[in-house]
Amino acid sequence: MKKLALCLPVAALMAIGCSAPKQEPALKDYFADDFLIGAALNVDHVKGLDPKADSIVRRHFNSIVAENCMKSEEIHPQEGVYFWDDADAFVDYGTRNNMAVIGHTLIWHSQLAPWFAVDSTGAPVSADVLKERMRDHITTIMTRYKGRIKGWDVVNEAIVEDGSYRSSPFYEILGEEFIPLAFQYAHEADPDAELYINDYAMNVPAKRDAYVRLVNDMKSKGLRVDAIGMQGHMGMDYPDFAEFEKSIEAYASTGCKVMITEWDMSALPTVSRSANISDSIVYNTQLNPYPDGLPAEISEKWNARMDSVTDILLRHADVISRVTAWGTFDGMSWKNDFPMKGRVEYPLLFDRDYQLKPFLAKRLAPADKE
Repeated sequence: MKKLALCLPVAALMAIGCSAPKQEPALKDYFADDFLIGAALNVDHVKGLDPKADSIVRRHFNSIVAENCMKSEEIHPQEGVYFWDDADAFVDYGTRNNMAVIGHTLIWHSQLAPWFAVDSTGAPVSADVLKERMRDHITTIMTRYKGRIKGWDVVNEAIVEDGSYRSSPFYEILGEEFIPLAFQYAHEADPDAELYINDYAMNVPAKRDAYVRLVNDMKSKGLRVDAIGMQGHMGMDYPDFAEFEKSIEAYASTGCKVMITEWDMSALPTVSRSANISDSIVYNTQLNPYPDGLPAEISEKWNARMDSVTDILLRHADVISRVTAWGTFDGMSWKNDFPMKGRVEYPLLFDRDYQLKPFLAKRLAPADKE
C-alpha cells in the first residue's frame, strides 16, 4: 500500500491566528490501514518506572506483548502456585490504554518453570501428568484474562532449522502431540481468543515447510490457528530478504494471518561464538565494536536495511495483521549485554534518547505545503 505524507491542518491554525510546530504522526496512525504496530514491554515499564518510554508506547503503539512476566517460570513458579502481580499490571496497562494485548507465551521449553515436566525425584513425568499440567496451566492463565487478551502465543519455538522437532521436555514426553493438545486446551479455555504459533528463523526453507505442514494438519483436524508468528530478529547480513518474503507468502497460504512478532535488527557485525579466536580481547572487540555510539555510516546502512524490511511488510499488509518490536528503545533491548557483558546494541525503532530512528521518521515527516 502506498503511503502518503500527512500534514497538519494549516488552514485551521491560520483561522485561529496561531502557529504551531509540525508534529510527526504516530506510528499507529501511519500503519492504521495496514497492521497493528506493537512493542514488548517489561515490568518496569508497566509499573511506571520509565516515563519517557511510556510516552513513546502510549503515543505510537496500539498493541503490546509481555516480554517476560507471562512466561512459565515467572507466572507459575511452583505447582499450584501462580504469581499474578506483574501479569496483572501488564494487562491492566494495555486495557487502560485501549491496546491489543498479546499473551506470551503458554508452552515454551525455555524459561520453563523447573518443576513443570519432572516429578519429586527430578525424573520426567508421565505423559498423562504432563497433559494435565499443560491443561491446568493454560486454562488457569487464559481464564483469568478472558476477554482482555486479544491473542496468545500458544506454542513457541517448537521446530529447529532442519525442520525436525526440538528436543524439549514437551516433545520428549508427548511427541508431536503436544502442539495440537496445547491449541485444543487453549481454545477450550477461551473460545474467543486468537491463537498463534511462533518461532525464530522462520525464513529457513526446511523450517518453513515444516510449519506449513504442521499448521495445515492442525487446521484439517478442526483446531483453531489464527496466525503464524515470524520472530523478526535480524542482522546486517540476515535474513535473506527473498526467503523472508517467500516465507510470508507460504505461511499466508495456510489461511492464517502472519505476524512479525519480535522485530529488531542488530547493527553489529555477526560474529560466531564458535569462532576460533584465542585472544579474548580481540574477540570481545569484534562482539562490541561501537560501545560509544553507532558510526554515521553504519547507522545509514542500518536504517536503509530496516527501510527495506518496512517496504516488504507493507507489500504484504493484506496478510500481516501485526508487527511488534521486541522492546521500545535501544537502551532496553535484550541484545545489550549479550553474549558478553557490556555489549552495546542499537536494534530498535527508537534510540537511547527515545527518538524515532530516521527510516521511520522520514516516513512520518509532515509534508510542507507549497
